[in-house]
Amino acid sequence: MGAKKYKYPEVYDPYGAMLPPSQKVVDLADRIAALPPEEIKQIAPALLLRLNQPPPQAISGQGFSFGPQGGGGAAGAAKAEEKKADKIVFDVKLEKFDAAAKIKIIKEIRTFTDLGLKEAKELVEKAPVILKQSLTKEEAEAIIEKIKVAGGVAVME
Repeated sequence: MGAKKYKYPEVYDPYGAMLPPSQKVVDLADRIAALPPEEIKQIAPALLLRLNQPPPQAISGQGFSFGPQGGGGAAGAAKAEEKKADKIVFDVKLEKFDAAAKIKIIKEIRTFTDLGLKEAKELVEKAPVILKQSLTKEEAEAIIEKIKVAGGVAVME
C-alpha cells in the first residue's frame, strides 16, 4: 500500500508569497510521509547534524514545570517567583476604560497595532483583553501611558 500523493493547489500560499515546491521537493515529501513514525522522528536531528545547525533550544513554560527538570512543590514556586523577577518580555492588557473615551482608546490602539477600525473596536469591547504581547518594559510602559491619557486603564503582565 503506497502513500497517497498530495496535489498542491494552484494557489500555494501557506507562508506568504512563495513559489510552489519543485517536483523534486514534492517527491521527497511523499517519500518522507511514507516512512514509519520512528524514522520520521529521526529526520530533523539528522538534517540539523548534516547542515551543521545547532539543535533548537527548549522554550520556557513561564513558571510551569514540564518533565523531570522542573522541581515540585516549594522548589517550583520559588522558581516561578524568580522568573517573575527576571521577566524581560511583557504583555499590555486593557483592564477597563471610560465609556466616553472609547473612541480615543480605539484610535490609540490602532497607532501601535496593525488592526483596522472594526478589529480595534471589537478588541476594546472585549476588555479586559491583551492588547499587545512580547514587549520590552519600556515599550509596555509607553503604551500604558498612552492608554491612560486616552482614558483607559492598562496593566503590564
